[in-house]
Amino acid sequence: MAIIGKRNLLSVVRESSPGLYLDGGELGEILLPGRYIPANLAQKDKIDVFVYRDSEDRLVATTETPNAMVGEFGYMKVINVHPQVGAFLDWGLQKDLLVPFREQEFPLRVGDWAIVYVALDVKTNRILASTRLNRHLNREPAAYRDGQPVNLLITGKTPLGYNAIVDNAHRGLLYKSQLAAALKTGQKLKGFVRTVGPGGKIDLSLDASGYKRVAPLTNLIVEALQAAGGKLAFDDDSSPAAIRETFGVSKKAFKQALGKLYKSRRIAFLKPGIQLLENSSWVPGTKP
Repeated sequence: MAIIGKRNLLSVVRESSPGLYLDGGELGEILLPGRYIPANLAQKDKIDVFVYRDSEDRLVATTETPNAMVGEFGYMKVINVHPQVGAFLDWGLQKDLLVPFREQEFPLRVGDWAIVYVALDVKTNRILASTRLNRHLNREPAAYRDGQPVNLLITGKTPLGYNAIVDNAHRGLLYKSQLAAALKTGQKLKGFVRTVGPGGKIDLSLDASGYKRVAPLTNLIVEALQAAGGKLAFDDDSSPAAIRETFGVSKKAFKQALGKLYKSRRIAFLKPGIQLLENSSWVPGTKP
């Protein structure tokens, strides 16, 4: 059966002038409007679509992907406010996403950006959003292991650093003392769990620790060197922001990886930049 608010792989039932009708199981036939039909669609192919309700409350499908699906948090802009209904967000789809007044922790105005949770109203089967984030975060102790990779959504700045939603489930903290550059609300990042403390408090990092951090990074640097013809304009003096943008790690982690490569005679420093040594027989993915 198709799931409202999620991506579904559905079969074509029949074709009509508005588009294709897809098999939604217990939900019945679901229209995929003609503008979303893939050009290379074969007769027996299944189609990966997102299912939601249109402005007339009919189930429809689209090949587009919203900014966040049901069960996820997202960062969206308020584009309209209806005085009797609530605020409408730019969801990335043809139909805007409603945040009812009862689901607004603070009043939303046109032009505002907000972190919201996307949910399916069990009474109406309509997709709604909420800025009352604490209602939708998992309060059970997190079962993360130290060093586990996670997906992060930055929700705001604090005196200690930045709050983040971890894997659409828990709240965690990135300490500003461990960051090379400022972060932005709504930013999505790959990160790591440093520790899970008493009461389920999650401390986060943008870098793995120890050899788990350095080993994959050395592979990444060598692969980048090979793709660039053996030379890169990065070294110990490169800016933290440039290193983070290109390699996704802190300058400290980058320097550790360069030191390991240099001691293993994999690279030479050009000042500025680095060069992959031609006599290197090391293959990325193996231990240097």
